[in-house]
Amino acid sequence: MSRLTRSDLTVDQKLCDFIEQDILPGLNIKAEKFWTELSAIIHDLGPQNERLLAKRDQLQKALDEWHQKHPGPVQDQARYQAFLKDISYLVEEPANAHITTDHVDDEIAMIAGPQLVVPMSNARYALNAANARWGSLYDALYGTDAIAEQGELARGKAFNMKRAQAVIAKAKQFLDHAIPLQQGSHADVKSYKIEAGQLHILLQDGS
Repeated sequence: MSRLTRSDLTVDQKLCDFIEQDILPGLNIKAEKFWTELSAIIHDLGPQNERLLAKRDQLQKALDEWHQKHPGPVQDQARYQAFLKDISYLVEEPANAHITTDHVDDEIAMIAGPQLVVPMSNARYALNAANARWGSLYDALYGTDAIAEQGELARGKAFNMKRAQAVIAKAKQFLDHAIPLQQGSHADVKSYKIEAGQLHILLQDGS
């Protein structure tokens, strides 16, 4: 394995090539600046990360020992909770805190990104989450062998429209299986919309 020196770091050559030839040219960032600042981050956060990993090992060891002494389902929840607090696995709930987005990148502070868990009271967040999951299904179908990669459906290096069409068809089949319509197929749906809290689906034939 070939390694190169960058700033005061020893870095695998493949990673160096990837950063310097593929990533940085499009970001208008000098390689020297990148490696210098990465080194500063590693030296700043590295020791903290080592302490956190050591704490995790300590907690895991204590948990393993407790469950080996008390096999099976927890019988005394109060005693178990006291044990978890004693090893600092559980801590007291902190007082109310106020968090601002000062000095935070706009990509984090201003844009609601895809999330796994969102408040349903915020429609925009819920929509982002649904779109993210739907996009993940498309990505999984297109990028794996869930759909055969033979002939005209092969992924290849360029975007394959026929494979994309197969992905959409497969996703509609999934919907027909998971949440079938009372009539028709999701493959025939022209639009979905919510009116007065109800889902309205318009099919290609106008029904």
